[in-house]
Amino acid sequence: MTTELFYLAAASALTGLLWVPYVLNRLLVGPGLLHEVGYPAEATVLSPWAARLKKAHENAIQNLPVFGVLVLASHVAGISNEATVWAAIIYFWARVAHAVAYASGIPWVRTLSFSVGFGSQALFAYLLLTH
Repeated sequence: MTTELFYLAAASALTGLLWVPYVLNRLLVGPGLLHEVGYPAEATVLSPWAARLKKAHENAIQNLPVFGVLVLASHVAGISNEATVWAAIIYFWARVAHAVAYASGIPWVRTLSFSVGFGSQALFAYLLLTH
């Protein structure tokens, strides 16, 4: 497995797990499990950090397909070099930083980490389209 594919799998796993803390928060602050597994008329109000983490999860879901397609297209095209490796590594850690900063309510770090992740996607696109 290439480094790029490894970090695509890691980013997918991270995205797939980001819902766990805020769902656990729903169970702890809400009326309980039976309420949450039903179809309540009103959603449980999350703690502020959990509401922010839910938004970070939604953002990760929106960005994962772009990153995934770029990594997979690069892999199929046989494009793997130091730039693509670093772009994949940086993308993953930028997404980790984004989730932590978003949940913690740190706006400048959140925005910077999102921008770094976007830059990694842009680098992949550039390398793929100019190959």
